Amino acid sequence: MTIHMATEDSQVRQSVINVGTLGHIDHGKTSLTRAITHTWTDRHSESIKRNMTIKLGYAEATINRCPNCKGPEGYTTGDKCPNCGGKVAPLEKISMLDAPGHETLMATAIAGSSVIDAILFVIAANEPCPMQQTKEHLMIINILGVKNVIVIQTKVDIVGMEAAKAHERQIRAFLKGSAIENAPIVPVMSNLGINVDMVLEMIANMPRPERDLKSDPLMYVVRSFDVNKPGIEATKLVGGVIGGAITKGRLKKGDKIEIKPGIRVNTKSKKDVYEPIVTVIERLDSGAEQLDEAVPGGLIGISTEVDPTFTKADGLVGNVVGLVGKTPPTLSTLSIKYHKLKRDDVPEQHMAENEPLILGMGTTTIVGYIKKVKKDNLEVELKHPVCADREVKIAVMRNIAKRWRLTGYGMLS
Repeated sequence: MTIHMATEDSQVRQSVINVGTLGHIDHGKTSLTRAITHTWTDRHSESIKRNMTIKLGYAEATINRCPNCKGPEGYTTGDKCPNCGGKVAPLEKISMLDAPGHETLMATAIAGSSVIDAILFVIAANEPCPMQQTKEHLMIINILGVKNVIVIQTKVDIVGMEAAKAHERQIRAFLKGSAIENAPIVPVMSNLGINVDMVLEMIANMPRPERDLKSDPLMYVVRSFDVNKPGIEATKLVGGVIGGAITKGRLKKGDKIEIKPGIRVNTKSKKDVYEPIVTVIERLDSGAEQLDEAVPGGLIGISTEVDPTFTKADGLVGNVVGLVGKTPPTLSTLSIKYHKLKRDDVPEQHMAENEPLILGMGTTTIVGYIKKVKKDNLEVELKHPVCADREVKIAVMRNIAKRWRLTGYGMLS
């Protein structure tokens, strides 16, 4: 077993991996995230009112290890060893992304999965396996090819040991034949912190994805904010903040960057016209740490000179960030090579011209309309333009029997 010790200062200061949670609504994803990070990620007002995750929640944690304790007992995200009470040493930082599980919000989960390196697949023991969104989230895992997956069996304290063991057998049967059929299954009681240390040990020992540090930088925007307090004097206003994950290359403080497709501008054109935002990186942050340079790994925050009107309330989510003139093209029409998923619960239905689709790509979800269909090749006109990297997989949702269903995925052709 290899322990990934943080040997460089930059690796201690910046998160090295994005860990996402997927699973059916109310199966305990947000509670698990809180147990790991000590942060409640449902901070969006509508999420609180509806008691569910609507936007991607995120938080950071440092995995620490006690040098005196063997096995998972010495792993913690706290300041002291929970086993012996001794001092702990930092291994690495991780970023947690909490995705929605509700069916109508699947597009948000699909979009967020594009920046996820590892997944905690949450399945509650008090309901039969699989539930509907459990099936669809497994499809996302298969589409993306994420191999670093831990299945978290929650709410085992509600059902008792024998029922939990029977439910575990249901999970294993459900996973059979999938890309993660041999994934470990860990029973966790999030509210009591039971077995969270085992999950931390597994995360700390996951293989790390290879990072491309030589290409032009590309970052997907996951959240954006206006950090100014209400009523602040105009002379004290600061620029907007964007948060996201770098997928390749490096971004440095002082870099001149562009955000694409940017903002909609008023023109006499019948179609929406977007212009990139050009700005300067004034500050780079990873949690509470300031960075001079950020690399692929966990989520980072970028303070900019952008008018905070544009960044408030996640106004720039779905954009990409890169050096000026070195970002992917902005597209209003996509040519997609479509791969259909085999689903027993979705009737066979041919695609037709003008059929609406919901597409999840990068960190954006967008409505498109089919303009041409030729076998598995689709030409889709988008309601709004996107800045698309050719390497990204596009999740495709169709409206079947008045419900949006994940039916396949595509690549730009």
